[in-house]
Amino acid sequence: MHRRLVIKTATACAVVALAGGLLAACSEQKPKFAAIDVSGADYARDFSLTDHNGQQRAIKDFAGKVVVLFFGYTQCPDVCPTSMNELAEVKKLLGKDGEKLQGLFISVDPQRDTPELLKAYMANFDPTFLALTTTPDKLEALAKEYKVYFKKVEGKTPTSYTMDHSAGSYVYDANGKLRLYTRYGTGAAPLAADIKLLLAQAR
Repeated sequence: MHRRLVIKTATACAVVALAGGLLAACSEQKPKFAAIDVSGADYARDFSLTDHNGQQRAIKDFAGKVVVLFFGYTQCPDVCPTSMNELAEVKKLLGKDGEKLQGLFISVDPQRDTPELLKAYMANFDPTFLALTTTPDKLEALAKEYKVYFKKVEGKTPTSYTMDHSAGSYVYDANGKLRLYTRYGTGAAPLAADIKLLLAQAR
């Protein structure tokens, strides 16, 4: 009789412990990001592009870093410099973790954006940021993969055209997985907070 009581008590304790564990697991909250959480998306997963130093690049090259990727062009009058300045500010806000941030700028204007011009452009914001390019035909396919819009708008002369383009940025975690999409104008502080959350998950 005593033995049965011990077995029943032990079983009951095990059930309670299991239930408690399940409850704890269910109550774990996902990080609340300021940006749009796109974890698990089946697009914008990778790229094969040439950086402004002539090196072939893919997302795996930046393992251990949070990557923020933006599409733009060097002669953009407002959105592009604003976005890159904001990213430079994010790096400062991260403090010592700033070295774990990689800014990437994909040119939608390969006709004018030479490697030399792109390198100088990146230096205006942060020398560790990289500009990436590809051929016009491959750029079309890349934009489709990334759900990015861009269109040439003719100017008064053949070289004075502008480029309409999407203005948000993609954010990858330290494992190279797409995690967030941040809209233009969100601000440096919210993006820095999101990046801190992603870095904390990687530790």
